[in-house]
Amino acid sequence: MELLHYPSISSIHPKFSSIKYLRWKKRLSVGLSGKLSANAKKGFGSLLVMNNASEGGEADITVVVRPPSTKPWRLEVLSGYPTPFGATPRDGGINFVVSSSNATSATLCLIDISDLPEKRVTEEIALDPLTHKTGDVWHVFVKGDLEDVVYGYRFDGRFSPEDGLYFDSSKILIDPYAKAVVSRGEYGALGHNGDCWPQMACLVPSANNEFDWEGDLPLNLPQRDLVIYEMHVRGFTNHESSNSKFPGTYLGVVEKLDHLENIGFNCIELMPCHEFNELEYYSYNPVQGDYKMNFWGYSTINFFSPMARYSFAGLGNHGLGAVNEFKYLVREAHKRGIEVIMDVVFNHTAEGNENGPTLSFRGLDNLVFYMTAPRGEYYNYSGCGNTLNCNQPIVRQFILDSLRYWVTEMHIDGFRFDLASILTRSSSLWDAVHVYGTATEDETLTTGTPLSTPPLIDMISNDPILHGVKLIAEAWDCGGLYQVGMFPHWGIWSEWNGKYRDVVRQFIKGTDGFSGAFAECICGSPNLYQEGGRKPWNSINFVCVHDGFTLADLVTYNQKHNSANGEDNKDGENHNNSWNCGQEGEFASISVKSLRRRQMRNFFLCLMVSQGVPMIYMGDEYGHTKGGNNNTYCHDNYINYFRWDKMEEAASDFLRFCRLMTEFRHECESLGLNDFPTADRLQWHGHAEGVPDWSERSRFVAFTLIDSVKGELYIAFNSSHRPVTVALPERPGYRWEPLVDTGKTAPFDFLSPDLQERDIAIRQYAHFLNSDLYPMLSYSSVILVLSPTEII
Repeated sequence: MELLHYPSISSIHPKFSSIKYLRWKKRLSVGLSGKLSANAKKGFGSLLVMNNASEGGEADITVVVRPPSTKPWRLEVLSGYPTPFGATPRDGGINFVVSSSNATSATLCLIDISDLPEKRVTEEIALDPLTHKTGDVWHVFVKGDLEDVVYGYRFDGRFSPEDGLYFDSSKILIDPYAKAVVSRGEYGALGHNGDCWPQMACLVPSANNEFDWEGDLPLNLPQRDLVIYEMHVRGFTNHESSNSKFPGTYLGVVEKLDHLENIGFNCIELMPCHEFNELEYYSYNPVQGDYKMNFWGYSTINFFSPMARYSFAGLGNHGLGAVNEFKYLVREAHKRGIEVIMDVVFNHTAEGNENGPTLSFRGLDNLVFYMTAPRGEYYNYSGCGNTLNCNQPIVRQFILDSLRYWVTEMHIDGFRFDLASILTRSSSLWDAVHVYGTATEDETLTTGTPLSTPPLIDMISNDPILHGVKLIAEAWDCGGLYQVGMFPHWGIWSEWNGKYRDVVRQFIKGTDGFSGAFAECICGSPNLYQEGGRKPWNSINFVCVHDGFTLADLVTYNQKHNSANGEDNKDGENHNNSWNCGQEGEFASISVKSLRRRQMRNFFLCLMVSQGVPMIYMGDEYGHTKGGNNNTYCHDNYINYFRWDKMEEAASDFLRFCRLMTEFRHECESLGLNDFPTADRLQWHGHAEGVPDWSERSRFVAFTLIDSVKGELYIAFNSSHRPVTVALPERPGYRWEPLVDTGKTAPFDFLSPDLQERDIAIRQYAHFLNSDLYPMLSYSSVILVLSPTEII
């Protein structure tokens, strides 16, 4: 090795002996003298240039030339800048920044993409704490040809789990701020030598990476107007019946956006699309004859990176292909008037408990990122082994930065926060001095205590960049904290209304004692949200989501049937409030199947006429079944795949009903109110006009609703096992005209204007309607519209 000295070089770096010398695949001018270039041409294969200047000081440069190699590389390394976090292109190079408060040393690892499968680090740059550290922030600026190069970090320090320290310099760690993670390119394919956890590394960004948004701007749809569709990216198009050119990918979703638009969904809520490892639970499942996968993705590895294996590009352009495909999905959704909300998991990470893998946060700063007990144990409010230390100052800034990134760079319209109650818990070593700057009298808060004013929720709620995006909380966690109706909200947070789900399921299946609670749900749950100053649209109403029975299974099974999971049917929720309508399973009598179809329509109609924001789970629009499995987290197969062939079979039946009901909701001014309905607009009825029955045994709820577009609506639910003839409110000079009756078979369940036999169907009930009466079948619901026409 030869050291080259030039007039511009004032000294050799004092830490010279510890430097890991770098080689680069392509020659690159480093802006030095012509003599250096000439020497390089004589056979010096690589060189390292160190700039040891402090800010504002004169640069001291060291040039190290290595013997020739098959890959001559050149690099210029400078002290860098302490902001922003992550890897940032600037001034012809890349500035790398990462924070660790307890590490004693840090090393930037540069990995040729061809070395990654072998878990080889191609070259390393040891960071000198004197010149590459500001406070707790490590930083370095690198100039050179970084094509086909990814990066990670090594951190060293004490390894003492009983003290919550897990430093291990043998681990290559992912940058928490990485914009793409590179590992395996194909979904479900094992890594090199059958490894489920192959080495991962981070995308080195380029200043030239531009995406053409074609003028895309936020849609800013009023939340009260949304109809949300909860979707799994892979599951939506991976079944062969989708005939997708790009099955199971972001591009595949784009191919099918017209389906969502045609039904009337104007918002998709994507199940986790942050980078995760689908092989996390990889094991042979003898029941299914396949392998378990982490299909749902609630186990985040990196909060800035889109899931690479949901992209058709895979590792194309070292993860940038996935970034651009995700952007393409958002752009194309916006063109169709569809907003995109992300399901984000800021309550825990894929690193699990002390027995889990060290991927990023644990090896960087375990005590900062996770809630830990005095002896280093992990608090487990997530039920997944660890709990993110959300209200710790560094962590809450990290979460805020992630949300800002997805809004500004990826054009996301909002977020659904998984197990959001964890975001309200106090952090490890909580005290008011560290959080607010002053002590609080008689402060007795301990780790995990629910906070009335959580700093993280405060920051998100009042952030100017996040102003106007949809914020939805799953207002409970696995530690028993249940905050539905009580989540700290600042007037803007909405909630997955789990109480709506439970009450509606109970009432529709005919359980006594729920008529009054059901009426509250119809009105947008004012009992939960009105007193706190919120509106009906702060309630996200749902009957079924990914976790639990599908809509078809809700009316087909009394018990869960999770044997396919290989856990002896011990997993999943036992309390489902379901009803099989008289026979367990799909093979049932014609009368039972007819009742099930009726019940599915009742549930869907209820969602569409309730104040608040309706949300539908993927596949429920055609009656997808999972065979009674209410915990399908591990199945990458037909159980979780959208069945386009089944959807086509249902096109003239339930799918039509869903499309027309969604269209009806969009047309009605009164079904998406900005405030809770009052007596001026809504009047309750029973079997007789104006006489509602709120008794314990009542199974009938009816109401009229003034609508500026439709005039007036009569909506009734009969969840009794007996039919009933109801007395309609008298409206002199007008008559009630049936529009929806779930007791009738398709297509007469919805008398749309284009239905050829519509007039005949209405005339069949003329003798009832002329007397302001209407017959309702057991377990049915109806919508009638007031029409200013002559008596039939």
